[in-house]
Amino acid sequence: MTMDASRLDTVRSHYPVLIIGGGINGCGLFRDLAAQGIDCLLIDKNDFCSGASAAPSRLIHGGIKYLETGEFRLVRQSAMERNLLLKNAPHYVKPLETVLPVYSWFGGIVPSIKRFFRLKATLNDRGAIITEIGLRLYDLFGRHFRTMPNHRMLLRRSMASVMPELTKRAVASGIYYEGRITHAERLGLELLLDGIQDNPESRALNYVSVSGNGSGGITLTDGLSSRSVAVTADIVINAGGAWIDAVNDKLGIVSQHMGGNKGSHLIVRNQRLHEALGGRMVYFGSADGRVNLLYPFMGNVLVGSTDIPVQDPDLAVCDDAERQYLSHVTREVFPDIEIRQDEIVMTYCGVRPLPRTEGVDPGAVSRDHSIVRDVIPGANTPVLSLIGGKWTTYRGFSEEAADLVLRLLGRARLRSTQELPIGGGRGFPMNDAGITRFADDLSKVTGSLQTATDLLHRYGTRATLIGAENNQTRLVSIPAYGRFELAWICRNECVGRLTDLLFRRTDIALSGRLSAAVVAEAAEIAADTLGWDAERRQNEIDATLQTCHSRGMTIS
Repeated sequence: MTMDASRLDTVRSHYPVLIIGGGINGCGLFRDLAAQGIDCLLIDKNDFCSGASAAPSRLIHGGIKYLETGEFRLVRQSAMERNLLLKNAPHYVKPLETVLPVYSWFGGIVPSIKRFFRLKATLNDRGAIITEIGLRLYDLFGRHFRTMPNHRMLLRRSMASVMPELTKRAVASGIYYEGRITHAERLGLELLLDGIQDNPESRALNYVSVSGNGSGGITLTDGLSSRSVAVTADIVINAGGAWIDAVNDKLGIVSQHMGGNKGSHLIVRNQRLHEALGGRMVYFGSADGRVNLLYPFMGNVLVGSTDIPVQDPDLAVCDDAERQYLSHVTREVFPDIEIRQDEIVMTYCGVRPLPRTEGVDPGAVSRDHSIVRDVIPGANTPVLSLIGGKWTTYRGFSEEAADLVLRLLGRARLRSTQELPIGGGRGFPMNDAGITRFADDLSKVTGSLQTATDLLHRYGTRATLIGAENNQTRLVSIPAYGRFELAWICRNECVGRLTDLLFRRTDIALSGRLSAAVVAEAAEIAADTLGWDAERRQNEIDATLQTCHSRGMTIS
């Protein structure tokens, strides 16, 4: 019997809260409610953080562009939450020096005024004056829990010595700091694991779909074992992201809450571009009025992003036109550096869970969040749909939703999540000396300083759990990883599919190191650990290779 067959055995028939959707909004709310002692059941039809939450620009940022539309509350919250994440998840959230090139002194003043008052205007020239005003405001809004320096402006000559390949069209550049998230998918998973640790009566299950049973109850079906169980809940949270209306339909609710724009990104292996960035992000307004970005990511360069309305989130992919657009737009800031199509090691695409709007430019749709209340017919069970949100503000959004749930349940908040460490960020050393000491101590268990350093880099202080296995057998196909490491993840981190292991629990695919040999060797380890037979193992290999193909990855 595989581990899949028994997954529903521990699910109770009733929970105070059922959360449908294991993206970052669902994971954040699960952790918050579990910390208050609320028994929660979270399910996702696929893997945790495998939809839009696995397809962001991987920035933890204050949203400087939202200043242009007067969304000061969102900027203030975003900047504060960015600073909190730098403290609470220092193993995955790191400071990122950011360059904002400007091409004139006075450009953009009139369009900025129009956009501030919600009038239509294309802003394709953000001049130095507008940029300076915006960055001063940005510093002001980011003053709470500050972790990074204020901005500065550099003129063309000074900037040339910092970033020589940057376009000479830029008369000046703003230099400020954002945050980047090295492994977003794992941070979402760690929120779930923390929630279960806080409240062992809570459960989180991937690959479980939901449907109404016609009498107000809910049927859960395990996609891995095909088993079904019936459950009820006092409150249902619809955290389905772009699929919120589809989830509501399964529950018998007719809704039209969601719009949705797809955002595509490229991961590019171009050494010259990587060196030209010098560890910084370039965040720039392009000639077509969009805002784009590129920065170093796991030894490669991340390039993003598009913003295109879509009707069906299941059909969203990064198409050839987007690949061409993102490849070419980088030449607006690095005119002498070309990205060839064979340098794109991976693409990814997600649908932003935006509210439904009509006739609004995709880039102008608010990235703020809201909660909409519906009721399951026949049961009067409230369904709270979490609309909008983003990685940076997930905790604040989760807190708002949790406070509403607590009021409905008549329960009091027991503790704040504001300064609660996350997963491997708990006890993580905050300077290079501390990191060295931690790795030295861990190497006494692993037997290798390199292994200890790798584990600390990949998993934060959770590395002590993985390193305790003390097995030095390395993978033949990718020696930077150990067999014990992948087996431990399979046993302890809710791995249901081979793609979970390669694309989300580890950074093997994200870093562009996936090969046919890695897929085969990882499949062998997963099969041995999880009890897959030969047919299941081959099916997982085939499905993984298909995922690689859909993401534009050439696997040999």
